[in-house]
This record gives sequence, structure tokens and C-alpha cells, in this order.
Amino acid sequence: MANTSSRTLRLLSLLQTHRHWSGGELADRLGVSERTLRRDVERLRELGYPVGAARGTDGGYQLAPGAVLPPLLLDDEEAVALAVGVGDAAQSGIAGMEEASLRALTKVVRVLPPRLRARVDALRATTLSVAASGPIVAAEVLTTVAQACRDEERLRFAYTGRGAAPTEREVEPHRVVALGGRWYLVAYDLGRHDWRSFRLDRLTGPAATGARFRPRALPAEDAVALVHAASGAPAPYTVEVLVRAPLARVRQVVGQWGAIEPLGEDACRLTMTSTSLDWPTQALGNLGAEFEILGPPEFAAHVQEWGTRFLRATNAPT
Repeated sequence: MANTSSRTLRLLSLLQTHRHWSGGELADRLGVSERTLRRDVERLRELGYPVGAARGTDGGYQLAPGAVLPPLLLDDEEAVALAVGVGDAAQSGIAGMEEASLRALTKVVRVLPPRLRARVDALRATTLSVAASGPIVAAEVLTTVAQACRDEERLRFAYTGRGAAPTEREVEPHRVVALGGRWYLVAYDLGRHDWRSFRLDRLTGPAATGARFRPRALPAEDAVALVHAASGAPAPYTVEVLVRAPLARVRQVVGQWGAIEPLGEDACRLTMTSTSLDWPTQALGNLGAEFEILGPPEFAAHVQEWGTRFLRATNAPT
């Protein structure tokens, strides 16, 4: 089950479609009991979101029409994460995102308290983001496709495969995946009667049809795995390491390319996903800190092979 904060955001996202939701339907979407749903609705009301409720056979929940939503409330860590993430969005490969990201970043930083502003400035100054190397995707294409995924609404668009003529497609959209410098839509193709992955830079004129659908079971572990299988790319490794260094130091070296979980003042768990084991090995070497490999075994063997090769080099004649 998702944690309370992420579940509340998911609930708000569903309510912002401004449709009427029964309690049972919302509870099923969130994977919680109706009692927990009522608590989550009450939490939204405490934050100032006008959620209406009706009892009886036609009862349910709906966001009040025409209501002005209150500003988003963030704690210290969320504010810093948002500011850093908006800065990285400039490198996302989405058309027009660089200028929009800089405008948004200016607004976010302006309202931060001085102590948080200093943290954001320090993180931005010491973190390098790799510029997008893949094709550019129109922002309106990405947002239209993402909204259809969220609303479980059928989507029509023109698609041009590599070396092929454009074709009209109607699909049941599942997820948007960013992978290897490209953006993909994972969807069930109603014309081909099979799952497909579509590159968003080859997709034009997406339009929601208004027809909703019941999600099908994905024939893969997740959407990322399906994109890998469709592209013939090797499956990625998920490397987990216990690093004997403070979170700030690890974040400075690894940047956005790893998930970091603090385990005290001088230790953290670092998780990196890569199709090559060379990059995580190099990143750990750049840290200059002691670490313990938690998995997978292939990574432990890879690091051992690198270490053996380096030791041989120190004994080589000059």
C-alpha cells in the first residue's frame, strides 16, 4: 500500500477530474478500505480542498465545481526536492521545458525561507545534470498522453514507425516511460490486439476519445520491462550499496542518477539502476568512501574484477 502522503496526492488527482466517484470505486483505486478513504478525504479538507460528500445509493465524493484550490503545502524536504527537480526538468528533452523550468524555479526559490534557499543553491551548484541527448518531445503531446493514462481514457493518434508510413492508432494507454533519453507510451493497441510501446517523438495529434476502459493486466513485470523487451535492450541491473558517507556527499557525486536513503549521519543506502555495471562502479569509485555491496551478485563480481585489474596495474613494471 502506498504511504499516506502519496496516497493523498493520488486521491486528489482522481478528484480533480471533477467526476463523481463512489466511495467503493475510490477505495478500490487506492487499494484501501472505505474507512481509510474517509480519513484521507478528511485530511484533504483540513488542507483546504473542498471535497463534497453525499450519502445513500447514489452517494460518493466530488471536488466542488468552480472551487479555488489552496496553494500547495510543502514541508522543508519537499520544497528542496521540488526546486532541485524543477531545475533538472530543463534537461528533460521536452520542447519548451527549459524556459518554463527556469521561470518555475525562479518562483519556487523566491518564496523559500532563507535557510532553504541556501540549501537549494548549494545543491544546484554542486550537482551536475546530463543534458538530454534524445529527440525532443512536444510538451502538449506528453501532457495529453499522460492525462489519458491517468483518466483511463482511450487515445487516438498518428504514429510513424521507423521506415514506415504514418498509421492511425487507437489505444488504451497504460503508462509513460522515460528511458535512455527517450519518452515512450506503453499501451494496448486496439487495432493490433496486443501491447505496444510507442515513442512519443514519433507520435502526433494525440486526442482523448472520451471512452473509458477497464485496465488490462500488463504482460510484464512493469511498463519499463515492457519497453525494454520491445526495444531489444538488455534488462537493467538494480544495484544496492551501503555507503559509509553522509547523504549530502553521496548526493553531490551521484546527483539524480541514484535513490538515496539516509541510515544515520554517516551512512546511507544507495540504489542505482543501469543496463551497464560500469557506471555504478565508477560512481562508487568517485565517492572515495567505504561501501558494502548488498546486491546483485553480478555487481559484486564486476567490482571484484575491476579491483583485481587495478591491483595488477600497481604491480606492473614501470
